[in-house]
Amino acid sequence: MVLLESTDVPLQSKAPSFDLPGIDGKQYTLDDFNDKKAIVIIFMCNHCPYVQGVIQRLIALQEKYKKDNVQFIGINANESENYPEDSMEKMKQYAKKWGLNFPYLRDKTQKVAKEYDAQCTPDIFVYNTENKLVYHGRIDDNWQEEENVTSHDLDNALNALINNKTPKEKQYPSMGCSIKWLDS
Repeated sequence: MVLLESTDVPLQSKAPSFDLPGIDGKQYTLDDFNDKKAIVIIFMCNHCPYVQGVIQRLIALQEKYKKDNVQFIGINANESENYPEDSMEKMKQYAKKWGLNFPYLRDKTQKVAKEYDAQCTPDIFVYNTENKLVYHGRIDDNWQEEENVTSHDLDNALNALINNKTPKEKQYPSMGCSIKWLDS
């Protein structure tokens, strides 16, 4: 497992479009979410201990902000030949096991992950109603021990956004396993 931090993507960058299959058999595009107050895109996978450590927090945040018209979207870009835990079939199984309450999409070609400059799992991007990046950072300050979290960074950013405020400019990178890239 290679530990990486998310890259420094400039705030106000426009969200790259996508057209990806979901575990529910539907195709999803960025335009499908144009009516949302905020879109939270999470590059994630099934086998990463960092994702497993925070998945219930992500599910809880989606539940908390659903009434505020915030939409979480999970995208798995890991290649699955060498990492079979990240196949579409396993994505379906994991989503059921976790009780995932947001779309979980497959980026088999990794084109979308590259356009977003995603590096790790989880790698979190929050976009406003204009599809401009307003937050790119960690969920909180303790992925391993939720009871010891002292800074709820993603929650604070979403709270600011739904209250028509700008999230703090000081944002700490997310960290996690490297995305498992296809051989070049």
